[in-house]
Amino acid sequence: MARVALDARLTRQMSVGMKAYTQALLDRRDLLAPDIDLVPCGYGENFGVDEQIALPLEIARSGARLVHYPTQYLPLVRAVPYVLTIHDLIHCRFAEFYEAKVAWYYRSVVGPAARRARRIIVGDERSIEDCERYLGVDASRVRVVPLGIDPAYLEAIDAPAPERPYLFYAGNHREHKDLPTLLAAWAALPERERYDLVVTGEDDFGELHARYERFGRRLIALGDIDELALRRSYAAASALVHPALWEGFGLTMLEAMAIGTPVIACRDAVPAPLAEAAVVFAPRDVAAVTNAIESLASEPSAWAARVALGRHAARELTWDRFARRIAGIYAEALER
Repeated sequence: MARVALDARLTRQMSVGMKAYTQALLDRRDLLAPDIDLVPCGYGENFGVDEQIALPLEIARSGARLVHYPTQYLPLVRAVPYVLTIHDLIHCRFAEFYEAKVAWYYRSVVGPAARRARRIIVGDERSIEDCERYLGVDASRVRVVPLGIDPAYLEAIDAPAPERPYLFYAGNHREHKDLPTLLAAWAALPERERYDLVVTGEDDFGELHARYERFGRRLIALGDIDELALRRSYAAASALVHPALWEGFGLTMLEAMAIGTPVIACRDAVPAPLAEAAVVFAPRDVAAVTNAIESLASEPSAWAARVALGRHAARELTWDRFARRIAGIYAEALER
């Protein structure tokens, strides 16, 4: 049995998708046996003493032959061979949205780490080119492992009918998520389309309420919600609208499809396994988003077919399958 250390930290710096990814591996350690003995390592936050000193020491004491760093937050000292997951390179694609120190970190830390990794793991084939372009990684060392879905998302859920029909957005409000396009498209809907717009996260919209709320439609921020509330929000929504300019995978789209909710998304954000199940639009194309929302009522049979495709894709993309494919990459890296 080969021992592999996993950087198992779940930190404030990590996105929801990163945490789900790491937790999925932790929950499936038994699934990797008897070939792989996955040993969780690490505590503390990113960019601190624990990451740079305590974590490398713990890995060295573990006796692991290989390490998996499941995010780009990793120590500078890496004495044990490793594989590295790159969830996305949004910070490089849209450098104008971030401080200069972020570009420095990717140039000085992430790039060299990626080039020395035995294998790079990404969530979708679209990220291979980004790894070549921004990190200088040879594409032959990149492996694609799509993220997975919790089986609970495929089960029927009791979701009370909403007071009014609504469109749903699940995610943070950072600039690359491009919520202005969603707000503008929603406001451009004709009066007969009575959808509210419901989003996760805090209400940081301020004067945008007055600018975009028309015909009695409401912009509603749910704040932070637990998984059960999230599943119910998907299930009761008329559609998930995901305007993000780019995603490494886009777990929220998979979750919505698993539940049977129509998905409207920016074409550059949709991973290959979900592409046929979503109605897509070009980045920042407000009119296309508005037209797609209107098609929910005008083209019900076409949407039913897409929903069926989404459910099928979700049944194929399980966390168990994900863990087995990760284990195969561990074996490949260990052979080298």
